[in-house]
Parts: sequence; structure tokens; C-alpha cells
Amino acid sequence: MKRKVNAIWTGDGANGNGVLTSQSGALNNMPYNFKTRFENDEGKLGTNPEELIAGALAGCFNMKLSFVLNEANFNPDELETNAILTFEDGIITAIDLNLKGKVANITSEKFVELANEAKSNCPISGVLKCKINLDALLV
Repeated sequence: MKRKVNAIWTGDGANGNGVLTSQSGALNNMPYNFKTRFENDEGKLGTNPEELIAGALAGCFNMKLSFVLNEANFNPDELETNAILTFEDGIITAIDLNLKGKVANITSEKFVELANEAKSNCPISGVLKCKINLDALLV
């Protein structure tokens, strides 16, 4: 499997603009620039590399956890994960995963154990050099 994203950037770092287009069409000339990356302009359409990494990790983790749960004979009703990425001095230092899971017939201890297994074995977490923290709650 290969996945393709095209990134185009014009201009300098502070005043330039870019667009991202993904093979799937989920991103179609999605804008990104200094403001969407560093100033968190609310309500403006645009993304940034850190947001995409956090989203990739949260999505991959949820999917991996669903497989891990299935292998242990549990079927999740819902897995909701918020990923909060910390970017300091030009480095991604940590990503905090806050998981709320609805899974029938599982103990909290087993849920946390399997969530940690998924975190350790998710393909996206495997390529990240930063610390990944997990707070898992069975609801």
C-alpha cells in the first residue's frame, strides 16, 4: 500500500501559503500557512502538519485498538480519542491521547492493558520519536 499527498508552497515562511491535496480527496487544496500553524486562527479553513500528525495518530490508534479488542474477543461500541500534540522550540515533544471507550463485558484494567498494547503497536506511533502518553477511560 502506498498513499500520496501533494504539498505546494509559494512564498516565504511567514507570508507564504500552501495547499495539501490527498490521493483520497479528503484533502483537496486544503490551505496551510504560518497563521494556521502558529497562531491557531479559529474559524479559518486550514490545517497544519502538527494537526495532521495528531489526527493520524488518533485515527490509527482507534483502528488498532479495535483490532486488539477483537483479537481478545471484545467488540467496541465506540472509541473516542482526542490527541493533543505539544510543539515546543521547533520540536514535537509529546502527544497525549485521551481515550474514552464503550466496550461491553470488559474490565477497566483489561481495557487499559489492551489500549496500551494498541498504543505501542499502532503503525503511526511506531514512526514518531516523541513521547506518547495515554489516558484510557472505560465509560
